[in-house]
Amino acid sequence: MGKPLSVAIITKNEEANLPRTLESVRWADEVVVVDSGSTDRTIEIASLFGAKVIREGWRGFGKQKNLAIEHCTSEWVLSLDADEEVSEALAQEITQLMEMTPDIHAYFVLRRNLFLDRWIRHGGYYPDPKLRLFRKGAAWFEERAVHETLRHTGPTRTLRGDLIHHAYPTIENYIEHMNRYSTLGAEQASSKNKTSRSWPAFLWNVLLNPAATFFYNYVLRLGFLDGREGLLLHLYHSAYVSWKYAKAWYAAKG
Repeated sequence: MGKPLSVAIITKNEEANLPRTLESVRWADEVVVVDSGSTDRTIEIASLFGAKVIREGWRGFGKQKNLAIEHCTSEWVLSLDADEEVSEALAQEITQLMEMTPDIHAYFVLRRNLFLDRWIRHGGYYPDPKLRLFRKGAAWFEERAVHETLRHTGPTRTLRGDLIHHAYPTIENYIEHMNRYSTLGAEQASSKNKTSRSWPAFLWNVLLNPAATFFYNYVLRLGFLDGREGLLLHLYHSAYVSWKYAKAWYAAKG
């Protein structure tokens, strides 16, 4: 008998993604979904798959994910985003691991990011190791509004199977997400006093830093090998960097 495993997911209006995610973890002992006010069929879909649904108003990515972990009752937790899919290879690797008594309490998985349905292999997007599998109590999310990081205690190892990230199926979807993330990132930058009203700082933040980011990822990290999709992804990502600091500057300008 293997060790029990819970899957923790946060959602809001994820009816397009959630069935694929939940189908990929049917083998798990428990699925916990923390929903922050979906108006589509997200909650219905989660319930149809037998998930435990917790309704909670939005408190930031870190706090929402920690709440999902708190409601997990198994010894081990796999934290997923609603647009991620556990590959068959990764599922088999995890189930085999649960049959043993691992002395490691936290594991990284390799995330395979898709943009416009293309696997992005370069520019720092693969392998994209993320700490996602851990013994309950051995890891927790920083309670940040965006770009939350999973902290842990003790040594870690990396699993070989891929976690497939169906990140941005359309350009509209990417721009919508980056607009929202840049707003949250601007609030975070402002709270940490990472903005300045000086002209040189403004020029760096909204122009030179985005340009340097594009050059580093697209040229030095070989992002150009991912074709047109790679060009668009790195171009739009550099724009996100500019938007974030422009919004922080505008908010401070008040």
